[in-house]
Amino acid sequence: MPGDRHVRLGRLRWQCRRALLELDLLFERFWQRYGDTIDLQDEAALGHLLALDDYDLWALVSGTQKIDDPQLIQMIERIRNEFVPLDHERTSDNFYFNATT
Repeated sequence: MPGDRHVRLGRLRWQCRRALLELDLLFERFWQRYGDTIDLQDEAALGHLLALDDYDLWALVSGTQKIDDPQLIQMIERIRNEFVPLDHERTSDNFYFNATT
C-alpha cells in the first residue's frame, strides 16, 4: 500500500538524523538523490545500517571497516556517492564531504 510505504520511508528518513554531523549531512544528501528510488531491498539494507551506532556506521561509510553482505555493500556505496576524495580520485580511505554539489 502506498500509505504504508510512505510511513516506512518516513521512519527511515527520521532514523537518518544522526548525532554525528558528517552522517547527518550525508544522509540528507542521500535522501535528496535517492529518496524517490528506494525499493523494499533498499529499505531493508538501510534499516540494518541505521541500527548501528554512529561510529560503527561511519567506519563502514568511510571505509575503515569492511562488511561482507553484498546488499549492505551496495547501500554503503550509494551513501559514499556523497563523498568526493581529496585528490579527486576515488579511494576508500581518502574522502571528504563535497558540500558544493
